[in-house]
Amino acid sequence: MATQKHSPAIKGAKVLMVGAGGIGCELLKTLALSGFQDIHIIDMDTIEVSNLNRQFLFRQSHVGQSKAKVARDAVLKFRPHISITPYHANVKDPNFNVEFFKEFNVVLNGLDNLDARRHVNRLCLAADVPLIESGTTGFLGQVTVHVKGRTECYECQPKPAPKTYPVCTITSTPSKFVHCIVWAKELLFAKLFGDKSQANDLNVRSSDGASSSEQAEDVFEHRKDEDIEQMGMWKKNGATNDLSSVSAMASLGLKNPQDVWSLMENSRVFLEALKLFFMKRGKEIGNMTFDKDDQLAVEFVTAAANIRATAFGIPLHSLFEAKGIAGNIVHAVATTNAIIAGLIVIETIKVLQNDTKNYRMTYCLEHPTKKMLLMPVEPFEPNKSCYVCSETPLSLEINTNRAQLRDIVEKIVKAKLGMNFPIIMHGPALLYEVGEDLDEVMKKNYAANLDKVLCEFPSPVTSGTMLSIEDLQQELSCNINIKHREEFDEEKEPDGMVLSGWTEATSVVKDDKKSNANAGSTSSASQLEAEKNNEIESGTGKKRKLSEVSEAVNPDMSSVAGDTRSQGKLEVLDDDEDDIFMFDDWESATNKKKRLQ
Repeated sequence: MATQKHSPAIKGAKVLMVGAGGIGCELLKTLALSGFQDIHIIDMDTIEVSNLNRQFLFRQSHVGQSKAKVARDAVLKFRPHISITPYHANVKDPNFNVEFFKEFNVVLNGLDNLDARRHVNRLCLAADVPLIESGTTGFLGQVTVHVKGRTECYECQPKPAPKTYPVCTITSTPSKFVHCIVWAKELLFAKLFGDKSQANDLNVRSSDGASSSEQAEDVFEHRKDEDIEQMGMWKKNGATNDLSSVSAMASLGLKNPQDVWSLMENSRVFLEALKLFFMKRGKEIGNMTFDKDDQLAVEFVTAAANIRATAFGIPLHSLFEAKGIAGNIVHAVATTNAIIAGLIVIETIKVLQNDTKNYRMTYCLEHPTKKMLLMPVEPFEPNKSCYVCSETPLSLEINTNRAQLRDIVEKIVKAKLGMNFPIIMHGPALLYEVGEDLDEVMKKNYAANLDKVLCEFPSPVTSGTMLSIEDLQQELSCNINIKHREEFDEEKEPDGMVLSGWTEATSVVKDDKKSNANAGSTSSASQLEAEKNNEIESGTGKKRKLSEVSEAVNPDMSSVAGDTRSQGKLEVLDDDEDDIFMFDDWESATNKKKRLQ
């Protein structure tokens, strides 16, 4: 419970919570018990059975209902006189705009994906509302404070991107089991059951009658003269809503998901899964995406990956292991969520009292470091190179003679910069815009622009061109300086373009006497700075060796085994669905788990 001196700041505060999952349930409970009177919650999810082991405001009878609404009802049972307003909606919906965010004194994030976090960060900056970020993964957790102009924003430091692999490695030269999983999940599953209009690098051609154009068709394409039943396939049937009710393992009498199947068993599972998709879920075919909670999909991907692994001499894996790789799964710990929720409330009270000197970024560690499981660190100053809060221009190397505007929109503006409703301008010329208020003629013009080569616009986009990008919903704008480049390394630069200035920035925090490098930065500049200033001010008021802090934790929890410069980078997120991040090296992570057990 909050003390009397905190009471006025707490009772008069209007708080926005984003996320009512693992952290959100604990946070709402703690806010209510701490005396907060006006709480708003946004969450688009509904309750699933897998949530019940750690999201304690929910019960079996709540499965399928709105998380935000059920959480509100549960808390009002023991705090009936406070106001809790739930929104069963996506925080990226247009009605949650800057004006909406301005209504609140502080925003508390308990999200489970990078895209939504970036969106909320930008709205908080535009509305000038403090943001308190948080995340957990297993026994690790973090709480960070972001106040415009005083501390770094959420995007001042680079966030680890999901691991990607060159297409040629996946399709031709796999050397790790994860390559086989990516092939089975992203290519084969998508090709067989996904949207046929989507591009797919898996195009297997028939080898029979190679000289015949008729025989050189994609073997995955269904020909009009083919009779599926006569080919030994099965009639398409209805769909089922219960993704766990149809199982190839159950049909074949395989019970233990931790068993490693033989090649024969994998083949049987593969064929049985294919049969069940056609028999039981035929209506879904053509619109499916892989879901780690879809038992049949996991069985299909596991079997396909193991069959491919056998062909390339790669060790086979169990369904349990394959599901962990395909679904990026690390299991949640309810106690960590409770600890992080308590730390969020502590920082919220400091923010409401404008106690800037005592703001702390706190990291929850798995093992004690210097007898500490909670590592408090003073917040870092805004990164002057951050394109989000400092409006520093970005640089894009691209072949302007080949690349289309679509490449910039999809690979840069949306995928990397996280803009939802972008406007792209070249000087006074408007190249691209999206919005519900556009008429049909404008929509067609902008759609046509997407397919134009950059150098072929009336005002050509060439080397030296400065593009202005703006997102009206986020009230974010930035400039991109275009640099023409002829060739790109297919292995290292698979996008065919290189964006600079959005991940390579360093951040500096100052104490009363000198500047110290951000312990969590992975850039070479900050590493050099860290070697010069080998100490950092901790929340306890004592100087700590920077190496001790970085060995234990960094702002992105970017190491499992303690090496902040290792290849396996993590982004700590609230684990709503038991899936948080991708391990670059799954085997080393699982080995570590076994050692801990």
